[in-house]
Amino acid sequence: MGAIITTFIVGIGLSMDAFSLSLVYGTQGISKSNKILLSLIVGLFHFFMPLFGSLFGSIILSYCNFNINVFISIIFGFIGIDMIISGIKEEEVNISFGIVGYLMFGLSVSIDSFTTGIGFSLINNNSILVSFIFMLCSGIFTYLGLLMGNYLNKRLGNYANILGGLIFLFLVLYYLF
Repeated sequence: MGAIITTFIVGIGLSMDAFSLSLVYGTQGISKSNKILLSLIVGLFHFFMPLFGSLFGSIILSYCNFNINVFISIIFGFIGIDMIISGIKEEEVNISFGIVGYLMFGLSVSIDSFTTGIGFSLINNNSILVSFIFMLCSGIFTYLGLLMGNYLNKRLGNYANILGGLIFLFLVLYYLF
């Protein structure tokens, strides 16, 4: 029972970056069907990434010579600066909401579950259950973030874009340090 509780706590922790980025995406007025689609994609990434991490992680990481956090920080930095500029200019921000954009979003917020999958087998040897819990937590938190972001957009207007851009810039610092 303790392993299940630990798994849920880790799953919630892993879902926080998806939640915070979903707040930003939610300010863009995503339709309900796209909120569900993005939540499912994030959930699926959080299901498969720990499995890949536990199966192949140690081998892949031994050959990996670059820091993925720097790459993610650069992407988030460009998005954040663009959102702040658009909010100041009172323009609409157009983040890519196509399937490629959703897949990139899902990948970027699930990298940490890949690395977590490498060592999580020491706590709970049921990889399918662990991955299912991660999927459940991240899907729910992504959807909640999208809903809250939509609410912020209705209440704050263009200031929501500036706030979203600042969140992205905060995440740049988080991933770099």
